Amino acid sequence: MATDSDFIGYIHEQAGLEERLTHKRMFGEYGIYLDGKVVAFACDNSLFLKPTDAARVLLPTVTPGKPYPEAKDYFVLDEYLDDSDLLRRLLQATADAVPMPKPKPKASRRAVQRGAAKAPRKRTDKPAR
Repeated sequence: MATDSDFIGYIHEQAGLEERLTHKRMFGEYGIYLDGKVVAFACDNSLFLKPTDAARVLLPTVTPGKPYPEAKDYFVLDEYLDDSDLLRRLLQATADAVPMPKPKPKASRRAVQRGAAKAPRKRTDKPAR
């Protein structure tokens, strides 16, 4: 079951972090970003927070879970979604604890020019001579 947009809207509303909190659709589910850092995943209408020591200290009880089968354990926050203050603090503590994502390398000018120079070949039905 995929996460529905109402669930994402509820997370945004409860966190109260305005435009600082964003989301991106990934593989039918969502990545949750705070200040450009991935802090959680929304999968099957559950919220999975990246595990950090800072968040563990704030959680009354830690419930581990996997957002997808091959993933490591994350903190499942479903029972804390109605506590706006705690949710906001957990997201902020996680964002403070994780590094900024590495910038993607830019394509060199030569690579861009080579890509533009390659035109797709036209198929013909004529036999090769």
